[in-house]
Amino acid sequence: MDHGKTTLVQALTGVWAARHSEELRRGITIKLGYADTAIFKCPKCAPPQCYTTETECSKCDSPTEFVRAISFVDAPGHEALMATMLSGAAVMDGALLVIAADETCPQPQTREHLAAIEIVRVKNLVIVQNKIDLVDEKRALESYEEISKFVSGSIAENAPIIPISAQHAVNIDALIQALEESIPTPKRDPTKPPRMHVVRSFDINKPGTPAKKIVGGVVGGTILQGKFSVKDEIEIRPGIRSTKKGRTLYEPLSTEITTLHAGGKVTKEAQSGGLVGIGTLLDPSLTKADGLIGNLVGKPGMLPPTLSEPTLETQLFERAVGTKELTEVERLRNGENILLDIGTSITAGNVVSVKGNMVTLKLGRPVCAEKGTRAAISRKLAGRWRLIGYGILK
Repeated sequence: MDHGKTTLVQALTGVWAARHSEELRRGITIKLGYADTAIFKCPKCAPPQCYTTETECSKCDSPTEFVRAISFVDAPGHEALMATMLSGAAVMDGALLVIAADETCPQPQTREHLAAIEIVRVKNLVIVQNKIDLVDEKRALESYEEISKFVSGSIAENAPIIPISAQHAVNIDALIQALEESIPTPKRDPTKPPRMHVVRSFDINKPGTPAKKIVGGVVGGTILQGKFSVKDEIEIRPGIRSTKKGRTLYEPLSTEITTLHAGGKVTKEAQSGGLVGIGTLLDPSLTKADGLIGNLVGKPGMLPPTLSEPTLETQLFERAVGTKELTEVERLRNGENILLDIGTSITAGNVVSVKGNMVTLKLGRPVCAEKGTRAAISRKLAGRWRLIGYGILK
């Protein structure tokens, strides 16, 4: 069941992030949704009432002061869509763990999401106890205690728990205050080689556009480090699939940045943080329908190697956290097919060698990643991919 994440993003940003038609029909988030907002502070009101996303204070009608802009990634909460959620976690500086007060905690997907947050090392957390409008005071307190007990000893142990109603925008100011205090803007190094995980890609041309007016494809994501500028030459790896002499290959793409969009505005330069859209000279048929998700963007010659047979030092859980019965996790076996999430790349791999906790895989789709990168490992259990541990690229 959805814990109200998309409704929460709408309460914070005014944007309904689940735009995909299948998402709207089923009421769950399938693809990653995005929304930007600005945080403002009233100079006259006391916390938390002073925090808002409006340019005018609703309490005293005073003009508010801009604090910072933030971007939200609405990741899937449905148990069958864990891989897409991990793609979102890979580009986050912090996370809101949304837990519904009208359900017992933890639900299987909540255990799985907390495990995923720990794997990708998202350390700055705020726990949102949503749907308090659906329960009485006694149940709200019980839910709060369940959440506290669940996160005890985990990466979320010291995270604030903020009770809210996203549907009725209750306590949103307290949540914004918690965001400000618990998820600060991290320091960035603009001198590092620029890199961006592709989390969406688009063809923005409308059907019937004349050939002379067609513009190149767009890739979107979050810049991990460094900065990109208009007219920069860029490389995209592992690139696109091709077949030569009966062999399947992946060829990197080279192109030029024609436009940059960040924070809802056109800009000449984009740095780490927030969501960025990069306009290119690529054939839009390559970028349409998220065709380049999972690629890494950087300057030519500065990206990590493309790996088709990586070796991982694995760490498996004792039990598969996303299963209701907490199925015991068996060791990986030669010939087994598993699913890897590395950055925003989701790829299936066949186990070709197991030596202790060192596992070598043959990937169906190669990944562009460097040594030390963490990869989430999922195994098919009862017909669904379930998170069973992680590995570190060697």
